Amino acid sequence: MIVERVKYVIWAADMDRALAFYCDLFGGRVLKQNSVIAEVEILGAVLGIHSGGEGKRTWTGLSFQVADVIAGGREVIAAGGQMTREPEPENGEPPHLAMCVDPEGNEFMLTRRRS
Repeated sequence: MIVERVKYVIWAADMDRALAFYCDLFGGRVLKQNSVIAEVEILGAVLGIHSGGEGKRTWTGLSFQVADVIAGGREVIAAGGQMTREPEPENGEPPHLAMCVDPEGNEFMLTRRRS
């Protein structure tokens, strides 16, 4: 099998809101958009956003590594998302994990590179 492309797909009840969240917050670039699906590139990774979502809370497995999860969590909230688990120090190190949810109910993680 020759794989041509890999993308991760999430659901959205409001496509425009989802696109704004991922483009504005993570610097995504829209590659494709129609009434059914949009594709957003973030640092070379392709995120598909499929319309028809119900806005239900769903774990995605998405993880975005950032320099500071506390500051990143604030940015998620400012962009219309939520934090479901506040970042906490662990083993004497600064926080390395924040659990978040986008405005469409898709859960994701912010992580910091550990020493």
